[in-house]
Formats: sequence, structure tokens, C-alpha cells
Amino acid sequence: MQFQGINAIVTGGASGLGRAVADHIVASGGRVVLADVNEEAGREAEKALGDAATFVKTDVSNEKDVEAAVAAAREKGPLGLAVACAGILGNKRAVGKEGPMPTEFFSRVININLIGTFNLAKTAAAAMADNEPGEDGERGVIVNTASIAAYEGQIGQAAYSASKGGVVGMTLPLAREFARTGVRVLTIAPGIFLTPMMAALPQEIQDALAAMIPFPSRLGKPEEYAETVEFLTKTRMMNGEVVRLDGAIRMQPK
Repeated sequence: MQFQGINAIVTGGASGLGRAVADHIVASGGRVVLADVNEEAGREAEKALGDAATFVKTDVSNEKDVEAAVAAAREKGPLGLAVACAGILGNKRAVGKEGPMPTEFFSRVININLIGTFNLAKTAAAAMADNEPGEDGERGVIVNTASIAAYEGQIGQAAYSASKGGVVGMTLPLAREFARTGVRVLTIAPGIFLTPMMAALPQEIQDALAAMIPFPSRLGKPEEYAETVEFLTKTRMMNGEVVRLDGAIRMQPK
């Protein structure tokens, strides 16, 4: 499946990794629904990308919101690609200076990062099942976003690592389940990328983080994430796999 002519939905598509994916899809001749909770950024992205992009305000933890966003994408044609980039960091120690972490905080991170990703996967897979099969019977591709924190979570990342570990854990079961309808499921586990949140940090902190990465010793570029999504989309033998995109970094405890 190629980006050219594809009809896609990207959650978190208004900024960061999601925006890079949306930019790449549109530049390649595809169409995209930008599903994002940030209306201001979403409208700006929609305007910048032109007629090939549609913004739909979406809270991915809300099942009905995700269903509405997928329905909006299907209005443009058969849905071929769904990319889940919406998420939050949620760094907080389980037992900090103020006492134990409130369970509400842990639940919020899980609801957005894990349940939000599942909401898109199940809704998109149901929509893709109605597509006419292509080569090898393929009907669609779902790409999730985990994190290297799923494997080497640092102190203070219990909630975040749990949420991303859940994304990793459901990749293969979903790929096996959706195989019957020709829908592939993959996950990318990025390392340290130069997203807007990272760019807001002081330069010395950015440099210190970059120095931790074996090669290349720099922060990842969002467009490299987008290029990886494109590779996974067009390579049909890639299915049920989690791809680390991290420059060989292995995070230390803190």
C-alpha cells in the first residue's frame, strides 16, 4: 500500500510526530484526517495542508470521538491507513515528595496512551474490513506509537511505561486477529525525538540527551518517524512487529 492516493487518519496529527506523518502523506499525494484534541493547532495544520487535510477535534480516550473521526475519514473514500500518534508523557514518581501518585493520574495516562490507541485500532479495523482487497488481499494498515520507555522506563515513568508497554503487548494479538480481513498492525517505538515539547527544553538539556544516543548522536527528526510509517505501510511482509527507532539508545534508570 502506497502513500500516493491513500486515505488516512492520524491521531495527534496537529503537531509533532503526527503532523510529520500528515505532511508526508499529503506531500505524497494522499488525503488525511487530522484527529487531535488541540483545535487551534488542528485548524492551523488543516489550513497549511490544504484541501487534502481535514481536522476533526478528537479526544482519543473518548470512543465516540474516535468513531466520528474515522467516519469523517471514510467520507473521503476507503480508509487505508490509521496512525496513532496521540499521547501524553505523564512523568510522576509512584511515591514522590507529596506522597503516593494519585490513581487518577495513572488512569489518565493509560486512558489516553493505551485505550486511545486501542480505540483507533478497533474502529479503523472495522472500517477497513469493508474495503475492496488489494494485492495479497490487503485492506488496510494500522500503525501505533509506543516508546522505548516500554522497555527501559526510567524512574518516574511507571504510568507512561505501562501505557506504552500495553501498546507493544497488543500489537501481535491485534495483527493476528485482523489478519482474517487483510489488515496489518504494526508499532513504532521511538527514542528521543525533536518534537515541540522537546524543542521547548533548554539547549543544554537537548544536547545532553543527544549525547546519550550512540549513533547518530542527535535527536530524532519527526520526518524520520514519518518515513518509517511509509516503509511499514508499503512493505506487506511487515506485520505484528514493533520497530525501535532510537539510534541504539538504551535508557538508564534516570
